[in-house]
Amino acid sequence: MEASRLICGDAIEEMKKLPASSADLIIADPPYNLGKDYGNNQDMKVWREYESFTKNWLDEAIRLMKPAASIYVFMGVRFISRLFLILEGDFELRFNGWITWHYTQGMGRKNGFSPRHEDILYFTRSQKFTFNLDDVRIPQKYYRQRNNMAGANPGDVWQFSHVHYCSEEREQHPTQKPEALMERIIKASSNSGDMVLDPFVGSGTTCRVANALGRRSIGIDINPDYIAMSRKRLAATAEHFDSIDPRTQRIPRDLPRDEIRQPTLLFDDV
Repeated sequence: MEASRLICGDAIEEMKKLPASSADLIIADPPYNLGKDYGNNQDMKVWREYESFTKNWLDEAIRLMKPAASIYVFMGVRFISRLFLILEGDFELRFNGWITWHYTQGMGRKNGFSPRHEDILYFTRSQKFTFNLDDVRIPQKYYRQRNNMAGANPGDVWQFSHVHYCSEEREQHPTQKPEALMERIIKASSNSGDMVLDPFVGSGTTCRVANALGRRSIGIDINPDYIAMSRKRLAATAEHFDSIDPRTQRIPRDLPRDEIRQPTLLFDDV
């Protein structure tokens, strides 16, 4: 099978064509139902319709999950609690984390607190699942003999900057996600050669990062312009990712000798 496959079409209908139990990891960034313009479609449904849409795409996505697969779903604050209940209650998936992605800049407000985060729900299909902690550890701030000097668990609050509109990596897509955020998910919850599925691939970040890390990928989007955008990004040389967690670059203080730990390269798997 080819390393990456991009499919233009409706996510629900296209997932129906894929074989059951074929995905090792699903990363989904569906429309949040906030009225955003996605080119050939408008993100605005009445809430019952949006809930039905959510259950329908999840039904197909979960059918595609292998027994040890994980699913990460991005969602905004207006629907995140209902999404949690759907995943845990309706589909009986195993809850494994509620991740808060904190970004340094966001939309300004005068009558209320400015939004500075999005949430990611992390569920698994069973108690047996892939989680590669050693691949995503964060270097310790201080050296202590009792600490694991390979680094600490990054926790469930992640700080990655948006891909700013002035950045040369920015694509013409309203909800582009930073590549280093996808890097953490893919490294933690899949292995080399695994299949990563993104049913709302948008600008192609998931597939680009998956391929750079030696995974196979399938991306689906209803907008042909976004599929073309994704294909262009996949064809480009992946020399570096467009963002980092700055903590991954630090060296612990008070090291007894320099060689205990050296900074790791961003593309240490490539």
